[in-house]
Amino acid sequence: MARINKWNPEDNRFWQSEGKKHAQRNLWISVPSLMLAFIVWQIWSVVAIRLNDIGFSFTDQQLFTLAAMPGLVGATLRFVYTFGVGMMGGRNWTVLSTAVLAIPAIGIGFAVQNPDTPYSVMLLLAALSGLGGGNFSSSSSNISFFFPKKARGTALGINGGLGNMGVSVVQFVTPLIITTGTFAFIAGDGQQLSNGQQVWLQNAAFIWLVPIAIVTIAAWFGMDNLPGTKQSFSDQFVIVKRKHTWIMTWLYVATFGSFIGYSAAFPLLLKAQFPEYISFAFLGAFLAAASRPVGGWLADKMGGAKLTSIVLIVMMAGAGSVIYFLGTKQFGGFLASFLILFIASGMGSGSTFQMIPEIFVPKEAAPVLGFTAAFAAYGSFLIPKLFGWSVTISGGYVPAFSLFIGFYVLSIILNWYYYQRKTSEATSTQKKAATTA
Repeated sequence: MARINKWNPEDNRFWQSEGKKHAQRNLWISVPSLMLAFIVWQIWSVVAIRLNDIGFSFTDQQLFTLAAMPGLVGATLRFVYTFGVGMMGGRNWTVLSTAVLAIPAIGIGFAVQNPDTPYSVMLLLAALSGLGGGNFSSSSSNISFFFPKKARGTALGINGGLGNMGVSVVQFVTPLIITTGTFAFIAGDGQQLSNGQQVWLQNAAFIWLVPIAIVTIAAWFGMDNLPGTKQSFSDQFVIVKRKHTWIMTWLYVATFGSFIGYSAAFPLLLKAQFPEYISFAFLGAFLAAASRPVGGWLADKMGGAKLTSIVLIVMMAGAGSVIYFLGTKQFGGFLASFLILFIASGMGSGSTFQMIPEIFVPKEAAPVLGFTAAFAAYGSFLIPKLFGWSVTISGGYVPAFSLFIGFYVLSIILNWYYYQRKTSEATSTQKKAATTA
C-alpha cells in the first residue's frame, strides 16, 4: 500500500482524481471491523438468555448485569479509543482494536461449556467484551477525516449503520449456530436442554474468530494512516471545553444511547414478557442499524437538527406506546411500538452524527464524534440496569420508560434551542463561535 502524502477531500479535483477511491477503500474495511466489534460487544445479550437453560443458575438480576457489563466497560473504553486514531493513526489503531476482539471470543467459548464456571469469571468475560464497545469512537473519528463535508453524514451513516448491524447479526446468527455440532471437533461437546435438544453455546463465540483474523489482516494491508491527522492527547482534549461538545453528547445519548441500550435489553425483556416470541429479538437492532444510514443521508438533505427533532418526538411517542401495550399484554402492538422506537433511534443516531461536523472544525469534529459516542454507549449499561431496577421497585417497566420519555422531552428542547430555531448557533456564520464557546 503506497503511503498517502497529502490529503484534502474538500478540493474537488483531488477528491475525484484520487481521494474518493482511498476513502471508499478505507470505509469498506472499516465497516466489517466495526460490525465485528459490535458482535463481540453485544454477544452477551443472546448468550445470557441461554445460560440457565444449559445448567447455570443465575438470578434475573445477574443475567441483566451480564448483558449490561459490556456496555459499562465499552463506554468507558471509548474515551480512550476516541484519542487513539489521533495518536497512532487510523490504520494502526484499527488493526489493534480488531485483533483484540479475539480475547473475549475465546474466553466465552470455553467458559460457557462448564456450568460450574463462577459468576465472577462470567462477569470478567462480559467486561472483556467491552473491548468491542470502544471501536465505534475510533472508527467514526477515523472515517470523518476521509470524506468531504458534503458526504460526511452519509459516510458516517454507512459506517455506523452497517457497523451497528453487528448487534442484529449476533442476535440472529446465535440461535442458528448453537444448534449445530459442525465445530464440535474443535469447539467441544454440546449441552443438553431440558427438552432434550442439544446445543453448542460455545459456537456463539468461536464462530467469529476467523472473521476477526481476516479483517485484521485486511486492515493491515488495505487501510491508511492519513497525513496531518495525528494530534497529541492535549490537542484533542480541548473539546471538553466546548459547550457544544456537551450538548451534542446529550443528544447522542438520547438517540444512539437508546438504540444500544434497547438492543442489549430487548431479548431479555422479550423473554420475560412474551417468551414464545423470543425469535423476534434480532428485529429491533436490525431495523435500527438499517435506519442509521438513512438518517445520515436525510440529514445531509434536510438538515440534521430538523431530522433529530422529528425522531425524538417519534421516540417519545414510541416509548409511551410500549407502556400501553405492555399493560394490555398485546404482543403485536408491543412489537410494533418497540420497532418504531428502534427505527427512530437508528435514524437519530445518523442525524446527530451529521450535525457534529457542521458545528465543529474538522480536527475537533473527529474527537467530538468519539467523545459523544463514548457517553452514549453507557446506554448499553444503564438501560438494562434501569429495567432491572424498574422491575424490582414496581414489578414492571413503567418507571423506566417514564424516565426515557422525560429524557426525550428535554432533548427536544435542547435541540430546538441550540440548533433548530432560526436564530440558533448552528448557522454558517456562527460555526466559529461554536468552537470557541
